[in-house]
Amino acid sequence: MTKPASLRTLEHHDGFIERHIGPNDAEIAHMLRTVGHDSLESLTDAIVPGSIRSTHPLALAEPITEVEALAAIRRIADRNTVFRSFIGQGYYGTQTPNVILRNILENPAWYTAYTPYQAEISQGRMEALINFQTMVADLTGMEIANASLLDEATAAAEAMTLAKRSAKSKSNVFFVSNGVHPQTIEVLRTRAEPLDIELVIGDDAQAIDTDAFGILLQYPTTFGEIRDYRALADAVHARGGLVSAATDLLALTLIAAPGEWGADIVVGNSQRFGVPFGFGGPHAAFMACRDAFKRSMPGRLIGVSLDAEGKKAYRLTLQTREQHIRREKATSNICTAQVLLAVMASMYAVYHGPDGLTRIARRVHRLAAILAASLRAAGRSVGGNFFDTLHVTDVDANSLHDAAVEAGINLRAIDGGSVGISLDETTTREDVVALARLFGAEIADIDALDAATDDALPQALGRTSSFLSHPVFNTHHSEHELLRYMRMLSDKDLALDRTMIPLGSCTMKLNATAEMIPVTWPEFANIHPLAPADQAAGYLELITTLEQMLVEITGYDAVSLQPNSGAQGEYAGLLAIRAYHRSRGEPHRDICLIPESAHGTNPASAQMCGMSVVVTKCDANGNVDVNDIRAKAEKYSDRLAAIMMTYPSTHGVFEEDVVEICEIVHQHGGQVYTDGANMNALVGVAKPGKWGSDVSHLNLHKTFCIPHGGGGPGVGPCAVKSHLAPFLPRVFGGDGDVGMVSAASFGSASILPISWMYITMMGAEGLRRATQVALLNANYIARRLEPHYPTLYSGRNHLVAHECILDLRPIKDATGISAEDVAKRLIDFGFHAPTLSFPVAGTLMVEPTESESLHELDRFVDAMIQIRDEIRAVEDGRMDSEDNPLRHAPHTATMVAGSEWTHAYPRELAAFPLAVLRQHKYWPPVARVDNVYGDKNVFCSCVPIEAFDGEPEAFSEPNVM
Repeated sequence: MTKPASLRTLEHHDGFIERHIGPNDAEIAHMLRTVGHDSLESLTDAIVPGSIRSTHPLALAEPITEVEALAAIRRIADRNTVFRSFIGQGYYGTQTPNVILRNILENPAWYTAYTPYQAEISQGRMEALINFQTMVADLTGMEIANASLLDEATAAAEAMTLAKRSAKSKSNVFFVSNGVHPQTIEVLRTRAEPLDIELVIGDDAQAIDTDAFGILLQYPTTFGEIRDYRALADAVHARGGLVSAATDLLALTLIAAPGEWGADIVVGNSQRFGVPFGFGGPHAAFMACRDAFKRSMPGRLIGVSLDAEGKKAYRLTLQTREQHIRREKATSNICTAQVLLAVMASMYAVYHGPDGLTRIARRVHRLAAILAASLRAAGRSVGGNFFDTLHVTDVDANSLHDAAVEAGINLRAIDGGSVGISLDETTTREDVVALARLFGAEIADIDALDAATDDALPQALGRTSSFLSHPVFNTHHSEHELLRYMRMLSDKDLALDRTMIPLGSCTMKLNATAEMIPVTWPEFANIHPLAPADQAAGYLELITTLEQMLVEITGYDAVSLQPNSGAQGEYAGLLAIRAYHRSRGEPHRDICLIPESAHGTNPASAQMCGMSVVVTKCDANGNVDVNDIRAKAEKYSDRLAAIMMTYPSTHGVFEEDVVEICEIVHQHGGQVYTDGANMNALVGVAKPGKWGSDVSHLNLHKTFCIPHGGGGPGVGPCAVKSHLAPFLPRVFGGDGDVGMVSAASFGSASILPISWMYITMMGAEGLRRATQVALLNANYIARRLEPHYPTLYSGRNHLVAHECILDLRPIKDATGISAEDVAKRLIDFGFHAPTLSFPVAGTLMVEPTESESLHELDRFVDAMIQIRDEIRAVEDGRMDSEDNPLRHAPHTATMVAGSEWTHAYPRELAAFPLAVLRQHKYWPPVARVDNVYGDKNVFCSCVPIEAFDGEPEAFSEPNVM
């Protein structure tokens, strides 16, 4: 009789680990043999310097199953209490159409996509984003809008700095109306201080007499009032200043667009277009501006260009504005934005159309007007012109809040004698009756009161201009039509649901379904960010637990989850360093050393904190040049604030001297900032906080499984050692030396359950194994491709970290075929290209992550080898140097199936370079997109339908790197 397996074995608590990690044990053994090692531990020891390796396992709970984890987080969610929220202050209830919920937010074809840098495989989400841009530009009355920002408050801060760069006025004052949302004012204060911008906050009368380079107005105000700003805008312009307005998209369906009364820059939050509260985020903010400012506008812009067949095609336009290209000369550090939420908001507008949005707005306003009339009839004092928000004064606010809580209602707390009430799309007749009753008013017949009540919109500011007139906003109003439109768009794109996305420094790993499920639970989705703490007990438990997990994983002492992108985490970390030096009486420390191999956002973040960037060199092997760091640390010893370094480096290696670098910087009074972009090579293996680093940001949307969403959302926690903990960003209404860096105290709180689920299901054992397999997968690819493409940099033992850089520059020199050509040819094989020409021009940086199976790795390697064979055919003269499948890639179905084929290579090679592609083929919707045409002819809104008629325009060959 055989001994049965133990119950503990059969319970299989580590089951999720096997689901998350792609290769099984047999495949791992095969791959280890390929790279010359017999165990993951042996490989880890050979790659990771002994000076930083952890000697003890992470002190985390044992891994649990998906079912157990979902039950555990359900218990946490149940500690939240969902009240009817009328708090407003920039956050409003909304009804997410179920067709959008299921087919966008819950659809991996949308949420697992990457930022659309590869235009040919991103046409679907770029069309959705150009719809977003058109929606924003139309409603705001501006000429151009970007493809989303992080939140309204940071968008306002970006508007301030854009105005500073663009205004004729030489003043250093930025005036902020006291009608702006309080959280926005908080973030503006944080942003202005290091840049030496003087922030003046006051009323409109004061603004007229203030010499400022710009002003920020809220329209309608935070208290609901709709003000006529035309005279004020004229006065500001007369002094050479610029007018920024923070606004509400739904209100703009009924009131005059800011662009019509003189605004130059318009920002806001699209949250109420179908995206729930989520305890503060994520939501897609926006910025729109005059066309004259487009080259200085932060964030990404989707534009229209042509492809090689002369067809209209979308692309990211004016990319040389972006921080990873301009580095310390960048105007903003914005990288990750809120694409997934922008797509949701755009589909909300597509589904409802202009008539539907106007109807929603009119209903909200009627309910607000009815409530106001009932309160006035009961002797209450209510403000005059408004859209959806009432400011009720001369009341006992404390008693009202107590009564509201008893009724399951949240009102806005303003002061002891007034409250705010913001109505929204979810408000019902019954809600209005209940609200009136709180103030001692009874509505006996709501329809009769409706008939007797006038609107409260100012006649002089009524909307007269049309908006959303493009057919896309006037076609897809039935569920079938919208469902098919969204499916048509997603079919155009490549995301993780179809293929690996081996982008270096991006960590496109599995976003497991179990991790995603809690995000849409009402207990997480429907909590207002300013709800009383006792109603958010579950959130606060989740946040505290996740912070403790990250402290254990990183070796730091404290964590802030407020930054809602990696770049914001960098910013928060540098602000902490700056405040620390000032607290020690050393405000003159303003030099930030940044190795040339550092992550692209680092220099931009440093300049936003008022620091001067000094770049340090790398040696021939891609390592940070320790001697250069030592020399510059000595040179700037009295002024040294920090060093920012990425570890492992963006060159894909573990550098041996990281501990020595930390010691050098500390000897000269500086702090060490370690960029956490590459933390996927460290979790469970090494802790930055233990080798001498003082602060890091993490990317929960990389290492900890929050999906990229096509370019956001993200979460960029800032982790610090204890001496920097007092200088983490404060929460709204809280104390601290450093102000808020995001609009909400806990940033994009509603997606934090994803990372909590990942860490909980993996446990210490799983997290370490994930890191080790990530190292193995990268080295397996590098080793298999070594005979065909040299790896540019490697560490000791000829091994790389979790990513490798393939050097294609010799190929370009020999044949004229560029890294871009190889990237485009990979599309014909059904692959998203690796990172192109970063951090080194003419290279491809590959990061496979631990989630990719041996089958998928081999599929990628086989594709790259086949491409190398095609390159050799050019080298040998068997293919023409211009008329070859690489130079004309990618190949669309219309190209291959057309009646004419003029190329010297066969159609079969163009379409099916490997036999397996006959069984499963991705067809790109457009041919190679013309980058030059797109930047010379900037067009960033929906293409008029007539533009698709007639003869196609000529294609101009893009510049080849």
